[in-house]
Amino acid sequence: MRRSLKRAPTKHRGPLAIHAGKKIDKEACEVPEIKAALIRNGYTVDNLPTGALVAISELIDCFRIRRDVLGGVIALESDTRKTHFNTLDKEYSFGWFDQGRYAWELADIKQLLAPIPAKGQQQIWNWEGVQL
Repeated sequence: MRRSLKRAPTKHRGPLAIHAGKKIDKEACEVPEIKAALIRNGYTVDNLPTGALVAISELIDCFRIRRDVLGGVIALESDTRKTHFNTLDKEYSFGWFDQGRYAWELADIKQLLAPIPAKGQQQIWNWEGVQL
C-alpha cells in the first residue's frame, strides 16, 4: 500500500495519474529515507521531473488521519475500514501525517517511460491529454 497525503477527502476511486509539481522541495530530498529512495531509482534533487505526469495508479481508498501522539500510532479511518501504522515504520518518513489530513491508498502504481508535460492543479483534476 502506498499513500498520498492530502488536506481534503475525495470520493473518486479508480484510475489516477500522478503529477509532479513545478517546484522541488529540496529540504525533503535531504531526508535520509527520501534521499535513499531517490538514489535507488536514479534520481537526485537535480534531475527530478517537474511539471509533468510521471506515473499512473488506482486510487483504492481515502483515509482520515487520527494520530495518537503518545502511542506513536497513526490511525487511518475511511467510510469502510480502519487501519494503522507506527511512527517508527519507514512509511512515516514519506508523509505528512498530521491530525485531520487525509491519506490516499494507491495500488498498481506504474512509472511512465517518460514524463508527460502537463499543467497541474491542486486536488483531483481532469486531464485532456494522450491516453495513458
